[in-house]
Amino acid sequence: MKSLKLFIALVVFAGIISCNDKRKPQLEYMPDMYVSIPYDTDDADGLNGEPVNSKPVAGTIPRGGHPAYDIPDTAEGYEKAKTELKNPLEASEANLEKGKELYNIYCISCHGKKGDGNGYLSQAEKFEGIPSYKDREITAGSIYHVIIHGKNLMGSHSGQLTYNERWQIIHYVEQLRADLLK
Repeated sequence: MKSLKLFIALVVFAGIISCNDKRKPQLEYMPDMYVSIPYDTDDADGLNGEPVNSKPVAGTIPRGGHPAYDIPDTAEGYEKAKTELKNPLEASEANLEKGKELYNIYCISCHGKKGDGNGYLSQAEKFEGIPSYKDREITAGSIYHVIIHGKNLMGSHSGQLTYNERWQIIHYVEQLRADLLK
């Protein structure tokens, strides 16, 4: 009985304390978690008064060892990629097999099993006009450019695929194109 009276007294006391003036700031538990302080590390002051240079130095290669893709998403950029970019990976059986595996994940639903533009989404009439690899003059560079930037209804796949995976898919697409041209 004594503990029940103590419990009721604590509840009443907590209720009275919680009815403070709502216009005054109350005590907050870990206030920096409610309102975080945004830091601009690239600002002149940096972080805590020390400059931080988080931007890469021009001409450097990021971790992973592959240069950044700096060809712009324009018609001129497409033509530049088409003529200048070459596949750095050799067309080995392992690269073709991995390219096929990735093609079946990312490309087959639109471009089809043979690369003829007759994938599931085309058959279901979700997208129309998906080109066949046979109908276009494509190179490894133009395919890479389209994977990076997208083209027409095709969106960019640069976020889903690594540098090597893109080139492996390109090996497989070139093989599909060669089979279509026979």
